[in-house]
Amino acid sequence: MYNFDVEMPTTIADAVAALGREEAQPLSGGQTLIPTLKARLAAPSVLVSLHGIPEMKGVCKNDAGQVCIGGATTHATVAADAAADYPALASLAARIGDPAVRNRGTIGGSIANNDPSACYPAGVLASGATIVTNSREIAADDYFQGMFDTALEEGEIVTEVKFPVPEAAHYEKHLQPASRFPLVAVFVAKFADGVRVAVTGASENGVFRWTEAEEALSANFSADAVAGLKADGSEMISDLHGSGTYRAHLVGVMTKRAVAAMG
Repeated sequence: MYNFDVEMPTTIADAVAALGREEAQPLSGGQTLIPTLKARLAAPSVLVSLHGIPEMKGVCKNDAGQVCIGGATTHATVAADAAADYPALASLAARIGDPAVRNRGTIGGSIANNDPSACYPAGVLASGATIVTNSREIAADDYFQGMFDTALEEGEIVTEVKFPVPEAAHYEKHLQPASRFPLVAVFVAKFADGVRVAVTGASENGVFRWTEAEEALSANFSADAVAGLKADGSEMISDLHGSGTYRAHLVGVMTKRAVAAMG
């Protein structure tokens, strides 16, 4: 690592002010950032920790019936505290990484980083969630813009994520055992006005909605409805863990399993 200073703000306003310093970078759970610093792939002069901001922590339900999660809330807390109101989201959080990662990593850090194989982006996108920052609200469909790319602007931080609660939902994850990232995972959410299907771990462009499956499931919510569908494999990730063709196949398999699990 290179030398850097650490700021420990206790309010969102103070964090935003600290991030206005030259070469300042936010630190949430640090599960990606710290290894990056150790490898000397980044050299910020200041890290602004979001860990000590109480207003960015916790899980609650608002008057609109949405499950609201503070940006600095750990995966372990989401797994425990969202279980009653949004079991599928809690299940997703409970299977991220290992206990050390779940007790340190945060939802805000995960979706700000937007790793193409991260779990949370699938849950956020399939739920049609709203990402709240220090300056605005962004719909999930507008937020994720590609591999490691989001709608966040310089100095903008995720303070909360608001999840509409579907009638039923399930997250099906094909685990890459070494990293515990999904090789391919699918989050299916059934709402009164239709079905949303989000896929992570598969595409070179990051998380995406599988619209063909959404249309089929909205017309007939059963595993049979997607049995004949094939995801486009032309832009799928191809690496030592699996080819693009294999990942495209897994998209269909994971979607059918998710729907079947929802009964």
